[in-house]
Amino acid sequence: MKTRQTKKVFSFDEVFKKDFKSKAFRKEYNEEISRLKLAHQVRQMRIAKHLTQKVVAQRARMPQSVVARIESGTHSFSLGTLNRIAQVFEKEIHLV
Repeated sequence: MKTRQTKKVFSFDEVFKKDFKSKAFRKEYNEEISRLKLAHQVRQMRIAKHLTQKVVAQRARMPQSVVARIESGTHSFSLGTLNRIAQVFEKEIHLV
């Protein structure tokens, strides 16, 4: 007769709380949150100015696909790329 092993199931909050104690995890997590916030800001500024991704891309001298990837939040981007987009909206990048 086989005995069943019971596996403990952990909630997302339990796993996150445990992992967040790691300095390396916190660093990566915070970098990802910052990147996602920037992506969201780019999209919000574009929408507020009633611009298409294509227009932003043309003004920033880059392909529209780059703007789309940034806004999707699924791709990284360089400081140079971010600066070119910021200039379209007459913004400056400040590091804190």
